[in-house]
Amino acid sequence: MSDAQTPKADNGSKTKSEPPVEKGLAQRVGSATDTGAHRRVQKSILWLDNVTVSFDGFKALDDLTLLLEPGELRCIIGPNGAGKTTMMDVITGKTRPDVGAVYMDGRAIELTKMRESEIATAGVGRKFQRPTVFEQLTVFQNLELACRASKRVFPTLFARLRTGQKEQIARALETIRLEDEYGTRAGLLSHGQKQWLEIGMLLVQDPKVMLIDEPVAGMTPDEVERTAELLNNLAGEATVVVVEHDMEFVRRIARTVTVLHEGRRLAEGTMDEVQNNPEVIEVYLGS
Repeated sequence: MSDAQTPKADNGSKTKSEPPVEKGLAQRVGSATDTGAHRRVQKSILWLDNVTVSFDGFKALDDLTLLLEPGELRCIIGPNGAGKTTMMDVITGKTRPDVGAVYMDGRAIELTKMRESEIATAGVGRKFQRPTVFEQLTVFQNLELACRASKRVFPTLFARLRTGQKEQIARALETIRLEDEYGTRAGLLSHGQKQWLEIGMLLVQDPKVMLIDEPVAGMTPDEVERTAELLNNLAGEATVVVVEHDMEFVRRIARTVTVLHEGRRLAEGTMDEVQNNPEVIEVYLGS
């Protein structure tokens, strides 16, 4: 697939009600005559603006533009090496782009000028593929640690929970459906329960954006079903970005799907639109 072919999916997008974000959006936002592009950026929760990242000459991201609205559930798919992990690294500040920027709340906050800790405080939470809970602590204690407003070690360990924080933990336990396990050591939980606990640890930090990497890898069918329900319930409260290889799971939760290929946005739309896209069939989904 040549790079020259990728932008063709955006031709004529001005006339559609919900067009994908095209390469020239940044320039158009600066134009007083293009109020549509300006409005879309202003109401966005997250905007990747023509982001390029190179490693030793290899472009992990190649002029990637992506726009996310508040409360939406977005699935990101693509073959290995498509740029999915690098995209999340750029959003969270782990990797700095060579070109381009990442904005939050319209253009109010430029994440690419902030440290990782500042980005987390601004409301971006990330859950990696493998759960990283504290296995010797109980479910409640894991949520308690995540809930602390201070990120410094000693104040975190010795501070008392405020009433609002206790309520936050109670709501998270109900959302992830681990109320009955609140006193159980995290190391005794099933793999799926550990994944839900880590999602709960993000929830108590009141994120605006949740980046969730392959949440159902290694889960039982029942756990997959419950995870689909959980993510669907979270959408609306926060913007949820799910990176996933399991196409059946994506179909269960997908509202808008973005396909990455060679660091670029190859296609975007509903799951049916994406699955029937000839370019996507060729590079990823297969016929």
